[in-house]
Amino acid sequence: MITPRPEVPERTSNGHARFPEAGSVSAGRAGGLHPRTPRPDAIHHLLCALLGATLWSCGTGPGDPAAPPPGAAGDLLAERAHQLAQRILILDTHIDTPMQLQHRPRDLTVPGPGEFDYPKARQGGLDTAFMSIYVPASYQSGGARELADRLIDLVESWERTWPAQFRIVRSPEEVEAAFGSGRIGLALGIENGAAVETDLSLLGHFHRRGVAYITLTHSRANQICDSSYDPDRRWGGLSPFGRQVVAEMNRLGMMVDISHASDQAAAQAIELSRVPVIASHSSSRRFTPGWERNLSDELVRRLAARGGVVQVNFGGSFLDEAYRQTSELRQRRLTAWLRETRIPEDDPRTQDYRRELERRYPRPPLSVAAVADHIDHLVRMVGVEHVGFGSDFDGVDGELPEGLSDVSQYPNLLSELLRRGYSEEEIAMMASGNLLRVWREVRSAAGH
Repeated sequence: MITPRPEVPERTSNGHARFPEAGSVSAGRAGGLHPRTPRPDAIHHLLCALLGATLWSCGTGPGDPAAPPPGAAGDLLAERAHQLAQRILILDTHIDTPMQLQHRPRDLTVPGPGEFDYPKARQGGLDTAFMSIYVPASYQSGGARELADRLIDLVESWERTWPAQFRIVRSPEEVEAAFGSGRIGLALGIENGAAVETDLSLLGHFHRRGVAYITLTHSRANQICDSSYDPDRRWGGLSPFGRQVVAEMNRLGMMVDISHASDQAAAQAIELSRVPVIASHSSSRRFTPGWERNLSDELVRRLAARGGVVQVNFGGSFLDEAYRQTSELRQRRLTAWLRETRIPEDDPRTQDYRRELERRYPRPPLSVAAVADHIDHLVRMVGVEHVGFGSDFDGVDGELPEGLSDVSQYPNLLSELLRRGYSEEEIAMMASGNLLRVWREVRSAAGH
């Protein structure tokens, strides 16, 4: 049974959630928040001792990695997180379901094998999902614009086919109008600016179709900029055309997304943009040293200084270096085997070989705490107002932490954040308020 939302939080002028004093365990602070000061240990432990099995966590303060409280206290914390997920607006900036459904259509109104569908979203409290309009690098030689339009058509068809479950949302105001209605908001973000080809007017075309952000590149350098995955640094950052793209996106009111861009391209986009930029699905490079796909501390500070937000990726390879290296080793072995045997990827023998690789090269276990560790690090550096959620569900081949395997499990992340001492207001900011603030600023600067 889907739990109805007991109340809708008030909204401040900048889109943050504000909760009534009576309903909030931790009052938080209004306006811009900064890295929090832990509660004094003696006072905190005294409160825990006095309250026993209550909603307080018994760690040493915000960011404490100790195990969750056992028994009734842990159950109460989980229930509190579930209720919070149903009460606040949760927005995820990167879910890759459209490309999956293009090849294998399924009914999104019933529980299915993927990581996103309507029942799972309602269970997890997800209100708005940015659907990734993913353009693989192979389309950079032709067909990129056509593929993007087909995928947008597909997402729009979900609203027509299941009008009681889904609604296309094209602005922060439409996101909030859908909140609490029982319908999941579907926003659009193009992953790979190759869809623009070399025609700036296509930015206006996609803007009219409701695209809110464009990820400048993907796995290879394109006509806009260099890619973090591509050793060929064709442009030394942004191309001359890429600089025009950033300026035109600013003019139109589209968010610039630096996920996948090389360090030089990301830094130049941040500097060039007149409004804040986002990283729609990136995590912290501190936990994956040398892996350029995640953001360095320097880039995070630059992005935050200009008002932007980092939407943390939940994929295992984004969270832990040993996990990433093991995944890459498996992929290299699989690629070599496929080349040698000439067996198709969808052949049952390939699945058998995948399972053999899993047994031969086990990855370290990951839990929801790994995502919270990235959030803690970012918050300590730049403040809670520059962090959000960009899961990459349906886009990382199921390589996800235990407890965050699909959109039904956001409450597990909220529970971990509550246990570490984040207030409900701070969690609401990360869940949607920060991204909505940036989206409003970008649109406002363009006259929307």
